[in-house]
Amino acid sequence: MEDTSFAIHPGNKKQIEGSPFHDIGNIISFSSTEKGFSVECEQAAVEIVFYSDEIVRIIMNPFEKPSFKTSFGVIAEPDEVKVSSEEHDGAIVLSTSKLVIKIMREPFRLHVFDEEGNEIVRETNKGMGFNEKKEVICYKDMEIDDHFYGFGEKTSFLDKRGEKMTMWNSDVYAPHNPEIDALYESIPYFMALRNGRAYGIFFDNTFKSVFDMKSHTDTYSFWAEGGQLDYYILAGPTPGEVISQYTSLTGRMKLPPKWALGYHQSRYSYESEQEVRELARNFIDKGIPIDAIYLDIHYMDGYRVFTFDKDRFPAPEKLIADLKEAGIHVVPIVDPGVKEDPEYKIYQEGITNDLFCKYMEGNLFFGEVWPGNSAFPDFTNTKVRNWWGKKHKFYTDMGIEGIWNDMNEPAVFNETKTMDVKVMHGNDGDPKTHREMHNLYGLLMGESTYNGMKELLNGNRPFLLTRAGYSGVQRYAAVWTGDNRSFWEHLAMALPMVMNLGVSGVPFTGPDVGGFAHDTTGELLIRWTQFGTFTPYFRNHSALDTVRQEPWAFGEEVEAITKKYIQQRYVWMPYLYTLFNEASKTGSPVLRPLVMEYPNDEHTFNLSDQFLVGENVLVAPILSPSTFHRVVYLPEGNWINYWTEEKIAGGKHVLVEASLDTLPIFIKEGSIIPNGTVKQSTAVTEEKLTLHVYPANEKTECMLYEDDGKTFDYENGKYTETKISCYLEGESLTINMENSNEGFEPAWKEIEFQVHQAEEDLEIILNGNQIGNTHFHPEERKITFTTNKS
Repeated sequence: MEDTSFAIHPGNKKQIEGSPFHDIGNIISFSSTEKGFSVECEQAAVEIVFYSDEIVRIIMNPFEKPSFKTSFGVIAEPDEVKVSSEEHDGAIVLSTSKLVIKIMREPFRLHVFDEEGNEIVRETNKGMGFNEKKEVICYKDMEIDDHFYGFGEKTSFLDKRGEKMTMWNSDVYAPHNPEIDALYESIPYFMALRNGRAYGIFFDNTFKSVFDMKSHTDTYSFWAEGGQLDYYILAGPTPGEVISQYTSLTGRMKLPPKWALGYHQSRYSYESEQEVRELARNFIDKGIPIDAIYLDIHYMDGYRVFTFDKDRFPAPEKLIADLKEAGIHVVPIVDPGVKEDPEYKIYQEGITNDLFCKYMEGNLFFGEVWPGNSAFPDFTNTKVRNWWGKKHKFYTDMGIEGIWNDMNEPAVFNETKTMDVKVMHGNDGDPKTHREMHNLYGLLMGESTYNGMKELLNGNRPFLLTRAGYSGVQRYAAVWTGDNRSFWEHLAMALPMVMNLGVSGVPFTGPDVGGFAHDTTGELLIRWTQFGTFTPYFRNHSALDTVRQEPWAFGEEVEAITKKYIQQRYVWMPYLYTLFNEASKTGSPVLRPLVMEYPNDEHTFNLSDQFLVGENVLVAPILSPSTFHRVVYLPEGNWINYWTEEKIAGGKHVLVEASLDTLPIFIKEGSIIPNGTVKQSTAVTEEKLTLHVYPANEKTECMLYEDDGKTFDYENGKYTETKISCYLEGESLTINMENSNEGFEPAWKEIEFQVHQAEEDLEIILNGNQIGNTHFHPEERKITFTTNKS
């Protein structure tokens, strides 16, 4: 009935926030404790814990004593923080070097300021509370110039002001559109921007929760169906610092293997060994780069995980070895549902060792998924995660180094689309209902898979792709945005989705290139592939009943253009890999919204159709059919058109031509961009490095990072990091290269410098030596010269 007009019957109207709101009331007592500060109010107890000078945790529980236990999403412990406490004007004031917390007594209200006195968070009419349904709720005042970003995987535009978003991991096949607010990932965190200054809030509650930036113009709220109110305030004040603070709590990505950054090809499904071999041969014969081919559910024996269908794939070890020799990795799908089959070893082990989810009364939960009636591992138990991780030996023994987790919301073919919320999870002796643990299921499966693979790969880095997750998912997996569709609107929607996932601490993300469901077209595939060149995760994937969308599927012109941009992915690999290294250290997104770097520019606040790669590369894809120009906003500074070398002053909108084979790219003046060469896969040795120098009349610098791209040796210092700086003064350009770490010897033998926007008589000094043998290209105003690596 929900799919008919009955859904809007006036008798169906629900209260937005359930039962009446109960404020926690006045403060009865306040005391300093070993962990922080305790506040007893008329209706609830509140605990305040400082994790650092910039991060404070607020815990409110109206039903029982507040618990300091965090969800699995948090890995940080509080630092020792010097906090001063004083009371004046009827308020308690707690201060660190970066934060001032002012707590009003009657009633309890929280006001938070940064060290300069700028207000971050304010509560006036309403603060923290609860209702008769035992939902916990928090209200904050909202200013007219507040903007909100993050919230993980959400549709619609970049700025989430005016949105109401639910955190409940959901299998959504159709349709993805702006009103669908609960998708596969639940990341209950956001970054707010006000007058150029940013702060963040992370609501660490794993029940179904809601963020409401819509219902009121002067107040926003967040609440959860159960548990306690447990949230962190992150002081910022820059967007980058907020993301760094958030990921200091929830963890950061390990460097993925370099092959995971290449181009990946998938379909639901490549159904036989013969089809996979033919696919790989086409890529190689056509000279189209590729690093991975995916196997969807048809590779399995009756959809049983940890099996191969011997009719479809009679010799999987030989297939995987042959593809790896050609530089192509195989990534099989692994779902959590284990077929109910007493003759199936995985099911036998799960039953014998009590590893599956069950009800309180002891009976197993069964749900229908691809294999039919299935049981589900209880990943909340450490022994189950260890068992499941070790089962991946089945794959690693064949040479597989990457796994694709799907259906791990968990998805079930029933009316609720998931597991019964009354199922009890063991949770290592602290039993919890599925209602509370649902949003953690995909994250815990990811932890199990990643750590299991890591133990089995003898020092090589595993790659994991996941559909579902919670805060902290970046520690284990790349995230793709699920079952999108082959519509131009979905291409446009992918940009803010990827940007907001990046702001939410997940740097390794991207959509299915070309769209998964429905039929793509040659033009749409071109424009989507152009965008995919710069998405951190780059995979073409399509559904079984759709037209084929491999690069050659639409004729020679489409093949040539998609090939060009897949090749560009490999040309840009040194730059991208350096950004991935930065992300692993700071949490900073690889692909980021312009507002992150230009938080004072109002034109960036909801700029959803263009993005930055790193700080200084601006990309503006074409997002509609039969379109060969578009308006691009260039922020302050001078920008150089990557293709035409035209220099344009920023701070304005410009009309840019973009033929079918052109993706608008602009480089900010003062940048140094490391590029590599076209190659068939990342397995091919990079022998030449090209440094594109766009000099400015001020000293600028970039970092270049390199390691073996394969093992964890970089954690032991086996990497090289080079600081490259340049300074243009009059008719002289000074370039310096300084290695800050030389624990790894890169393969490239020579460096080609390309100095853009140059005059013929420009003097170039490299590391104190004047370069004499240069070549001037007058039509491009570019000087090139080559040196040996030494």
